[in-house]
Amino acid sequence: LRTIAVTGATGFVGRAVVRALLEAGYHVRALARDGSKAAAVLPADRRVSIVAGTALDGRGPADLVRGAQACVHLVGIIREARGGQTFQAVHVEATRAMIEACRHGGVERFVHMSALGVRPDSPAPYARTKFEGERLVRRSGLAWTVFRPGLIHGPEGEFVGMVRQWCRGKAPPYLFIPYFTRRTEHDEGAALGRVTFDPAQVAPVSVEDVAECFVRSLERREAVGEVYNLVGSETTDWRRMLMSFRDTLPGSDGTLPVVGLWGQRQAAAAKFFGAIGLGAMLPFDAGQAMMAQEDSTASLEKVRAHLGVTPRGFGECLRAYAGAMA
Repeated sequence: LRTIAVTGATGFVGRAVVRALLEAGYHVRALARDGSKAAAVLPADRRVSIVAGTALDGRGPADLVRGAQACVHLVGIIREARGGQTFQAVHVEATRAMIEACRHGGVERFVHMSALGVRPDSPAPYARTKFEGERLVRRSGLAWTVFRPGLIHGPEGEFVGMVRQWCRGKAPPYLFIPYFTRRTEHDEGAALGRVTFDPAQVAPVSVEDVAECFVRSLERREAVGEVYNLVGSETTDWRRMLMSFRDTLPGSDGTLPVVGLWGQRQAAAAKFFGAIGLGAMLPFDAGQAMMAQEDSTASLEKVRAHLGVTPRGFGECLRAYAGAMA
């Protein structure tokens, strides 16, 4: 495999995957809606070719995979937006279009980014459509691999950027750093009848480690036909994770408390605001509030065995990049 077609190449994960592919000696064909933006954020390397278009424009997919030996499909959105950016269009129809382009273009290898916790009965449309796209891949007849990353972090990511603003008191809610909690009813021993509101467990994974796994999968025969859950090697919870950001990122206000908000109530509020056309006023939608109440952890045994990768722990990675975010 020498030339790899990449969708979502200008995104947070996509940029890391392109860099990792180049470091491994590959050529990259990157699909981009905005060629000038792509040229600005992707490496200025003669091995990078930018293909103008989108996965749903009827031409972009075929142009992208022409001359490629594999396709890495990374396109996804965390919230819907006006102008056709729906979960169904991006997670399902765009995946269908890329699969068809690969079939017609003779590209047999297909590596797909799904998400941890996807399932057909999820309360979040994001997770349901991600699962539907994943199911298309598994039924495609191509030599596929599916990755299900948990919370991905890195200095260029939107999540870390948002947390940085919280920690500086420069983004709503300004006076505290928020996370979602879940309601737990205790029915054993001394805790019988007690109700607590607790943060979910999370094992954040570095974007560089995610990119390395994608590249390794292209080179490993045992990765074909496999689904990999992908998290970091350190498990914490949302409260402790946000406290680590606050205490490590330069410029943070160390006096800001980290406060839990009941996710179920916040999801209901998001649904209400969405119903009256004001959903964009909130920095989250109902699905995000629901998903944040679920643990984002997994076993790394198969990733280590098949890909030879042991993703690093959250604290180690945060300390490594925090200084550059001054």
